[in-house]
Amino acid sequence: MAHSPRRYPTSAATGLRAEDAACTALVQDGFTILGRRVRTPGGEIDITAERAGLLVFVEVKCRPKLASAAYALGPRQQARLIAAAEYLLGANPSWGSAGVRFDVIVVDAAGRVRRIADAIRQG
Repeated sequence: MAHSPRRYPTSAATGLRAEDAACTALVQDGFTILGRRVRTPGGEIDITAERAGLLVFVEVKCRPKLASAAYALGPRQQARLIAAAEYLLGANPSWGSAGVRFDVIVVDAAGRVRRIADAIRQG
């Protein structure tokens, strides 16, 4: 029996498309993309963007529905994102002159994009 061709995209391809959609939304909102999939010793940051001195570290989540994507960022992943951001800020001291924020952008199966601004706060 022959195997049928793969009908569904791989999770990596889906993730890349979600990041593309997130970058498009950020650029439409006036942000400049500084980096994508930036790897640091602390972890990886999906998108680093800047607008008028405000530096935004973005985690992108793609799920079938927007609501389930919004809950996909657990405490461990938040800690890794913060550690990666601290590393990047140390390496780029001029970044974030107007502040730093952590956003989550959720993308659903239909390609709808929603940004949750200031989704992670250091306590």
